[in-house]
Amino acid sequence: MSGDFYLQPQELAKLGNAFGTRAYDLASAVKSFQGRTGDEQIHDGFGFLTESEEVTAAYVELAAEMAVSLGELARHLDEVGQALKGNAKNSEASDEALAGLFKGGKT
Repeated sequence: MSGDFYLQPQELAKLGNAFGTRAYDLASAVKSFQGRTGDEQIHDGFGFLTESEEVTAAYVELAAEMAVSLGELARHLDEVGQALKGNAKNSEASDEALAGLFKGGKT
């Protein structure tokens, strides 16, 4: 495999920030969703369907499981963002150390 690879720490940090922003947005949406999917809201919003406790319980369980899964996704997106920002800092420090070596400085 030939070719050069260049990493711009600033761009990597921007990508990390974008992941963090999306994670925050998703976590906020999940909280809002959870607030609208409780027993009372379901009974008010679904009419005759909710006269069956079985149907209501299944919907509440599904909504809770979905909120947990989406919450885990938000946490994972945040972890990816933090890792990207950490890599950007490490890359920048490595670049500075390497530049110091070429200038005859100490690392």
